[in-house]
Amino acid sequence: MRHRVAHRKLGRVTEHRIAMLRNQATALLRYEHLTTTVPRAKELRPFVERIITIAKRGVATGAANGKALHARRLVMHDLQDQEVVAKLFETLAPRFAARPGGYTRLLRLGFRKGDAAEIAQVELVGSEFNPRATVEVEGKGEDAEPKKPKGVGGRFRAAADRLRGKKDQAAVPEEKAARRSSARGAGGAKPRPKKQGPKGS
Repeated sequence: MRHRVAHRKLGRVTEHRIAMLRNQATALLRYEHLTTTVPRAKELRPFVERIITIAKRGVATGAANGKALHARRLVMHDLQDQEVVAKLFETLAPRFAARPGGYTRLLRLGFRKGDAAEIAQVELVGSEFNPRATVEVEGKGEDAEPKKPKGVGGRFRAAADRLRGKKDQAAVPEEKAARRSSARGAGGAKPRPKKQGPKGS
């Protein structure tokens, strides 16, 4: 019986599980989004939110009584990357200063092709991650206006389409037209054979 057993084991020994959570937390705080399986994402959320809360406490107290330094050392116990720790204290903690918790968002993206594991994207609230934002702005030129950021539902659908490997709907009719024109140039359209009914008719 698993009475009072709080967390998922994730098929790993304790040391491996903690190392995995630390690596995922570092990646999430660096890039502000992460795609992983749903059980891992659910275990990652409280791990990251505890780290952000410690950083918020350190930023709120300032340099008084050495509490900021203590908070930085507590965070560095789990995050060994100096750049990520600096970003957390300088950028992320002030962003969430007025927010009393719930710093991350979990979006379910569907199922992975290889093993049908359920996939989710974990992102920091307020990051509004759009992976194609830089590509769209560069492709349009300097005088073009950038697109408005999509809402949570739009970003969820776009991420699910990317995961499933769907093509843009605008490109599909162009590909069909190109195939038709190449077939006509190669010998014209061939007539389809007529379906024959039952022999008795």
